[in-house]
Amino acid sequence: MIEFLGASALGAAGCGLIRRRPEARLLASHIQPPHPFKVALPMPPVLKPVKISAVTDFYEMAVYPAEVEILPGVKTKIWGYEGSFPGPTIEASRGRQIDLLQKNLLPVPIVTHLHGGCTPPESDGYPTDLILPEAGSLMAHMNDPLAKIAKGQRSYIFPNEQRAATLWYHDHRMDFTGPQVWRGLAGFYLIRDDGEDALSLPKGEKDIPLMICDRSFAEDGSFRYPALDPSLIEKAGVEDDYMGGVLGDVILVNGAPWPNLEVANTRYRFRLLNASNARRYELRLDPPDADGTSFIQIASDGGLLPAPISRRSIRIAPAERSEVIIDFSKYPLGSTVVLRNDADEGPTSNIMQFRVTRSEKDESAVPVKLSDIPRLDPAAAAVKRNFHFSDGRVHGRSGWTINGHPFDPTRMDAQPKLDEIEIWQLTTDIGHPVHLHLVHFQVISDPEMGWKDTVDLVPGRTVKIIMRFSGFKGRYVFHCHNLEHEDMAMMGNFEVA
Repeated sequence: MIEFLGASALGAAGCGLIRRRPEARLLASHIQPPHPFKVALPMPPVLKPVKISAVTDFYEMAVYPAEVEILPGVKTKIWGYEGSFPGPTIEASRGRQIDLLQKNLLPVPIVTHLHGGCTPPESDGYPTDLILPEAGSLMAHMNDPLAKIAKGQRSYIFPNEQRAATLWYHDHRMDFTGPQVWRGLAGFYLIRDDGEDALSLPKGEKDIPLMICDRSFAEDGSFRYPALDPSLIEKAGVEDDYMGGVLGDVILVNGAPWPNLEVANTRYRFRLLNASNARRYELRLDPPDADGTSFIQIASDGGLLPAPISRRSIRIAPAERSEVIIDFSKYPLGSTVVLRNDADEGPTSNIMQFRVTRSEKDESAVPVKLSDIPRLDPAAAAVKRNFHFSDGRVHGRSGWTINGHPFDPTRMDAQPKLDEIEIWQLTTDIGHPVHLHLVHFQVISDPEMGWKDTVDLVPGRTVKIIMRFSGFKGRYVFHCHNLEHEDMAMMGNFEVA
């Protein structure tokens, strides 16, 4: 019998076999990477509904192995939603429900989480709610009596009763999220609404999602990942040196290495997503525009900010999103502009290149006011909680913990009441991007950030977040979005009662 490892087994199967290295580590490719800026930026295909009713759009999505060309002239085996990497973009409308039937044609279980979605618990992608492979008789033993196991396929219901925002969906299988996302299981999910559409922001082909991630490649073009069990069937965990996170040495944007994009001398809206397992980015334009600001940030994880913010650089941790306007009219025709990553040196300090190749009339504008975001009042908080993210003992060995505890599906770490406001104080030993399911929150010390679902904890800094637990009752998780940390038990439960 094949055994799937849950959190209670993780100390023996994952963390217990390895000695923790707190810092993320580079995994070198065994193939010569291509020269940057030679490949055109691809656009992920948009998934089309198979049926439309008065209130619901119905979609079907198969998940299966495929071969795609990522490095020029080389085939790479991926696990893909509809066989692509990134997966197809789902475009949703606020107030219209989506029913997504997902079919698992992979040799391993999957779980799909709509990151940033206000979603009922049975469709949220709880890490033990597996879709087992369509073929075979694999069993799951995760010490979770509440796990909802499906065979072959499952329907996810996404209500979309939330603001327009850039969301994304990705695999969330317990103990194996890192390697399964690394193999390709991620895609954009864009919610639109009438209020945002009425603004004069760039639209159509000038509204571009950019999924930024890093990968490493073997000599034959396959993805390299330091899994203890490359089959991802039995044994969770990574090799000793990569306990702190896996960094690739090839930067991909929408699945292409260091691509280029030809643009007009107009404004563009870019939806930036950090889909890396562990890498942070500090993005800037080289050269900067004439004003030296480069970016006008208009949105964060949870949608539009109250007002646009001029920025010289954009820092983005794993799972965070930031939407920016770049005005290419500030560059002469024929200019080349490089999106750099100041968080690193060498090849990974480059992201992509823009080429200003044509002149067009620009009918877009950036409004002085973007949206209304009422501030939650800390005095209205019914409960205040403290959570410390750190290394610790996991079943007698080194691992990653929250308040000294590894993830356990049977333990509840918080039980907020429906529609009540809470304040959570978050502290850390090293950097951890912390993500909460179900809710969006506000960072009390930084009102400019708007609504967030992921916040990057910096060592030595305390972050207080405030949120209202509205939407649905049920069991959800919060966790570090360094995916190796998450897989190695840095996850907790909360249940909205």
